[in-house]
Amino acid sequence: MNKIIDIVNGCKNNDNKYQKILYENYRAFALKIVFRYIYTYEEALEITNDGFVKFFLHIDKFRCENEAEMDKFLTGWIKRIMINTAIDLLRKKMLLPEIGGIAEDVWEIKDKTASAEQMIIYKDLILVIKKLPPSYRIVFNMHVIDGYTHIEIAEILKIPVGTSKSNLLRARTLLQTYLNQKESLVACSI
Repeated sequence: MNKIIDIVNGCKNNDNKYQKILYENYRAFALKIVFRYIYTYEEALEITNDGFVKFFLHIDKFRCENEAEMDKFLTGWIKRIMINTAIDLLRKKMLLPEIGGIAEDVWEIKDKTASAEQMIIYKDLILVIKKLPPSYRIVFNMHVIDGYTHIEIAEILKIPVGTSKSNLLRARTLLQTYLNQKESLVACSI
């Protein structure tokens, strides 16, 4: 396996070999991030690929002085690009609700960063979050899962900070309702 610094430098030099290595190593990670916002496999894959195109076009701006921290900074940068690319599509669609499910084979994509137990929990979480209305889902994902502040969310989504906070509160309330319903169904089936 190539060192991450060699891969990044190869990408900065537009070397297709290193771009392919980086894409293959981080594709599953990026796709899972996009799935939190986009639920159709075809659109999520397209957004992921668009995100990598943006990544490679702007890789020259990526800086990390500490080689030991390179992977952490790189995944953070990829994550931010994927989120922004997904939000751009949702804005174009005017935050219309997603229709349809996520194909089961999507969950089989290997992600070297997660254990089998984490994958099951992640899948269940995504399926519950999918039930939220789009405006609540986006704010929940950005704040709770991706760690954005309400000020950052407001700037990115071009909404008031109060709307971001309100959407998060409503999302949490709905999620709690969904989880209580699911818990009741499980208790009844036992």
